[in-house]
Amino acid sequence: MRVIKQWFGGLGTNWTHQPKQQRGVWGWKIRQGLVIIGLVALLWLGLPPAAQAGLMDDNYDGNIFALYAGNGSLVPPKVTLEQSLKYNKPAIVVIYVDDSSDCKRFSSTISQLQAPYGRVANFIPVMADAIPVKAAYSPNEPGYYFQNAVPQTLVFDAEGKLRLNEIGNVSYEAIDDVMRDIFDLLPRTESLELRRRPVNEVNVELVPAD
Repeated sequence: MRVIKQWFGGLGTNWTHQPKQQRGVWGWKIRQGLVIIGLVALLWLGLPPAAQAGLMDDNYDGNIFALYAGNGSLVPPKVTLEQSLKYNKPAIVVIYVDDSSDCKRFSSTISQLQAPYGRVANFIPVMADAIPVKAAYSPNEPGYYFQNAVPQTLVFDAEGKLRLNEIGNVSYEAIDDVMRDIFDLLPRTESLELRRRPVNEVNVELVPAD
């Protein structure tokens, strides 16, 4: 808008007294200004951004967690599955690709789960293309569980036991139910807040991530 003001401000009140050639220049600038005003008006009307269109296709647009979940902190993961199992810490592993509409939509679910569980569980997004092709895998490798379909979600408890293995857009509630069970939290039907089951009449709150 500052550019538009600059163009129109130069006209002043003497438009009819300008030489014909100069009026032609100003006329061209006015037309350019009107084009810019039209573009700004279209943006104000709330036309969907290009990212919204990309959410529904299988094209590569970049990292899906940064683009569609607004959470670039998820990638690269801070630990591997092997390290997480070694540290005896629960983990959510998501096997994905960046050029999948299903994975793009699912990325926001994983990001939402990081809010309550980010401090108490490891979040490990794994690119399917990065899984090495070999004859056999060990149970501490994502390839051991990969079923050649994305997105695939794996949830491990602190003992390394696989508690969830699902393909597709698993709901937030389904994963949350498993996490509540792992951390011995009250079920959602009893408490929407993340609180541990009463022990000696004391409720210990699960501290959420900031």
